[in-house]
Amino acid sequence: MRAYIGIDNGVSGSLAFLSGDGEMVRFKSTPVRKEQSYTKAKAQITRVDWLELQTWFAFCADMFGNAKYTRAFIERPFVNPKGFKATVSALRALEATLICVEWAHLSYQYVDSREWQRVLLPKGCKGPELKAASKDIGIRLFPGFAEEIRKHKDADSLLIAEWARRSGL
Repeated sequence: MRAYIGIDNGVSGSLAFLSGDGEMVRFKSTPVRKEQSYTKAKAQITRVDWLELQTWFAFCADMFGNAKYTRAFIERPFVNPKGFKATVSALRALEATLICVEWAHLSYQYVDSREWQRVLLPKGCKGPELKAASKDIGIRLFPGFAEEIRKHKDADSLLIAEWARRSGL
């Protein structure tokens, strides 16, 4: 049986695991840690906790006894020169995530947010409405994770995995 991992990329993102029959589900916020910035400024940065992420991907890859049945779908990161700090953060998070995905020998592909949103979210949603719709639909489709979805404020990774499952990818 196939399994799907949805990855809402970034330090404020989330991870979801969904079996091909939709019966086995896992959902969690991307594991992160804060530390002193790499600049001389008195500031902290948020980094992906690669060790915890690596452990989670290994768990997902072993769920069916073989990584070849599990595929990861990574939401394409925010890259915009006008948002330099957000772009740098997104790309750092992506690199850490890719290293962990590859370490677990998982196949992966990128997905644009519009691809899965077009299928699972109401037409006409924009801006902040997208997160609210993601949360509401995630709770409706995965009521067992309602508390976690409310705490995280969206269900993007779950919906990415569900989109991939429904699409038969």
